[in-house]
Amino acid sequence: MVRERGRRCRPSRLGGCRRASLFPSDGSTPMTTRAQARALIERLHEIWGTGELDAIPEIYAADFVAHMPKGWGKGESRDGHDGIRRAIERLRAGFPDWREHIDDMIIDGDRVAVRYHSTGTHLGPFGKRAPTGRAINVDELSIFRIENGRVAKQWCLNDDLAFDKQIDGRSLD
Repeated sequence: MVRERGRRCRPSRLGGCRRASLFPSDGSTPMTTRAQARALIERLHEIWGTGELDAIPEIYAADFVAHMPKGWGKGESRDGHDGIRRAIERLRAGFPDWREHIDDMIIDGDRVAVRYHSTGTHLGPFGKRAPTGRAINVDELSIFRIENGRVAKQWCLNDDLAFDKQIDGRSLD
């Protein structure tokens, strides 16, 4: 820690204090504050559980891009508002009680990293799987990029093996 004008702060590589500016000097759009970023990501996880499709434009950029693991969604695009809408509808058709529970959130500038776990009961068709009635609890990790107060990109990793084993009724051991 260093001191500048009587305040303690984290040092910058260029000397002095490092601060995130809400009004970048390069003329770009103002950054989202940490509180705004936290509220945005909390709301994002909430709508996946409630199915509030009308909230998608408030959360996601129109040109949103999802970077998902290979094989996720079996070729279905999750990009843009229509892609998010289809993904939420598909997920909630299979798991009407789906919830996403945030375990950790780290905010750094325009990026937000979130470790969360998702729960639900397989009560409807999901992909090629008929309903099993089994409960699932799956760990996930996403990094979100925020632009102009909306989520513009997401990189996601989830525990597909645990998901498959729980749906199939196999032990996680």
